[in-house]
Amino acid sequence: MTANMKAGLAFAGGVLATLLMVAVLYWFSPGAPAPAAHAAPGAAAPPSRAPVVLVPAQASGIDLKTATVGKGAVIEEFSVPVTVVPDESRISHIHTRVAGWIEHLHVGNTGELVRAGQPIVDIFSQELFASQVEYLAARAMTGPPSAVAASGRARLKFLGMSENEIRAIEKSGKPNRVVTLTAPRSGVLAHRGIAAGTAVDPSTEIAIVLDLSRVWVLAEVPEFAAAGMKKGMAAQLAFGSDGAARVSARVEFIDPMLTEATRTLKVRFSLPNAAAELRPGMYGTALFTAPARTAVMVPRDALVDTGVTQYVYVVGGAGAYAPRAVRVGTRLKETVEIVDGLREGEKIVTSGVFLLDSESRLRASGGQGTSHAGHGTPAPAPDSEPARPHGTGEAGHD
Repeated sequence: MTANMKAGLAFAGGVLATLLMVAVLYWFSPGAPAPAAHAAPGAAAPPSRAPVVLVPAQASGIDLKTATVGKGAVIEEFSVPVTVVPDESRISHIHTRVAGWIEHLHVGNTGELVRAGQPIVDIFSQELFASQVEYLAARAMTGPPSAVAASGRARLKFLGMSENEIRAIEKSGKPNRVVTLTAPRSGVLAHRGIAAGTAVDPSTEIAIVLDLSRVWVLAEVPEFAAAGMKKGMAAQLAFGSDGAARVSARVEFIDPMLTEATRTLKVRFSLPNAAAELRPGMYGTALFTAPARTAVMVPRDALVDTGVTQYVYVVGGAGAYAPRAVRVGTRLKETVEIVDGLREGEKIVTSGVFLLDSESRLRASGGQGTSHAGHGTPAPAPDSEPARPHGTGEAGHD
């Protein structure tokens, strides 16, 4: 075992032993004060950490490493839930324009595929039947076409008869008993609100047809990220239980209103769905990536996070390592953004931080520290020259 390794092991062991000894003496000492629930108003809190001075052998023995602070790219990503819904511009509601009764259904259950122009229901209407009779009678009158006949023809269109249906009765000279409502577009029969024999009027929703060849995807963006949403912003959408089905999309629409109940902003994407793989009601996620920016970055291992305050250890002269509070921004996988407290070009500790922080807390609490590799000698003051270990060499005694 080399001298440097012995010194490092002795230092590390000394830190742990001193921590244990301080805890035992404090809790079992008869004169130990009871912990206060709250600090006295206006009292200054004692420093929780103090500078530490190490000789090179001690720093090497605990694998203490340093690095120069630099700037790096901050690429922020966040994921939000999404839901597939029908494209509202591709929803057709089928109503009748006259009161009457359903005589025949041409479609079965909801979920069936229908094509544009396919018959949906046959409706018998006394009003429409009487209007056909009046129109045919007006046409049968001798002489040039009258205004009465023209008015009657316009009324039939108003009541829902198609041009082909009107021409058919003009050719046959007989009124149709029923009028047939057809699908206005190809799609899925999403709703059927009637059965054979049902009385209907213009307020009755007979059926709904959804064209799912293109669908909307609605994302619920948290309030904190709402300000960063822009039309045309890119996102990666993932669907399925394993998120394997991925597609790139851009924001098409941003709701101007925040949803009060959830404090989220609805953001909309539009996706082609010719293969019908995306079904209304499906859940997924949208991964947004904000534009990259440059900031001061440090390795995550260099940061000491108490849950309240964050520290890094700044390298000084003559083996001194000073704790410094910093303000943290975005946390990435391997690095952390430092918003305030560090400048580019400064040198910080990136490895061996745990043992160094333990020593720093001991110093701040009034402990003697272990900078002399566990020999029991008080550690030197931060601004003094580090004392050399006893005996010859820097590793201490065998």
